[in-house]
Amino acid sequence: MLTWSMLCFPLLGAVAGVLAGLLGIGGGLVLVTALVWLLPLYGVPQDAAMHTALATALASIILTGLSSARAHHLRRSVLWRTVAWMVPGVMLGGWIGSWLAVLLDGDVLRYCVVGYCAVVGTQLLLSRTPPPGGDAVVPTGVGLSGAGVGIGALSSIVGIGGGGMTVPLLVWLGVSPVRAVGTSSACGVFVALAAAAGYALQAPADVLPGVSWGYVYLPGAIGIALASVIVAPYGTRLAHAISGAALKRVFAVFLYCVGASLLFL
Repeated sequence: MLTWSMLCFPLLGAVAGVLAGLLGIGGGLVLVTALVWLLPLYGVPQDAAMHTALATALASIILTGLSSARAHHLRRSVLWRTVAWMVPGVMLGGWIGSWLAVLLDGDVLRYCVVGYCAVVGTQLLLSRTPPPGGDAVVPTGVGLSGAGVGIGALSSIVGIGGGGMTVPLLVWLGVSPVRAVGTSSACGVFVALAAAAGYALQAPADVLPGVSWGYVYLPGAIGIALASVIVAPYGTRLAHAISGAALKRVFAVFLYCVGASLLFL
């Protein structure tokens, strides 16, 4: 079992790292889908698998997001003033969302993820292409903090760093897609911190066997995070090499595929 975990969790982390740099989402959705299937093999009760998958994915996103955000920062594609306005909201929302998720049934959470993938994928395909000059747009204001509460809460429930909402919001506000991805990566770190802490501290006592913290399965979170940190910069390179319109299409197709796969769980 140790050999299997040493191979499997880092492999998932590598996929998550590329997606974090490319799409600004920390690979949370693909991690959740894979972990729901995988975690019962490690003794996680089936009725706790969905909650554990969400919590473990979010915990791993902390380091993944840091690596991705650093890579985007070095390419000057993180709007730090925008991040500063969003952080209070996304952290509050992340904690609230994890509290609510702990109360929900696993199947309810699964269908929340499926619905989220469908809605956001469609929104991306239908959204307008930002006008030239988007690189100069830096959204700020209390409205971003308010939006952050909703982003953080829903992100916590579906196990992501918030990129599926932060990226479309910033693109709609006129930010170029690649800078929206970079900014989302930085915001996702704070979403994941608050949400993972919520899943850890608000879980029922002794809900998981073995090495865990609440709903966070620590061997999985650590194995995924270590691999994702290494490969996230490669996803960032891809994001800067792909046009804005193509990046949105890639994001949308990815969401549709992940949502469809969850229907077969």
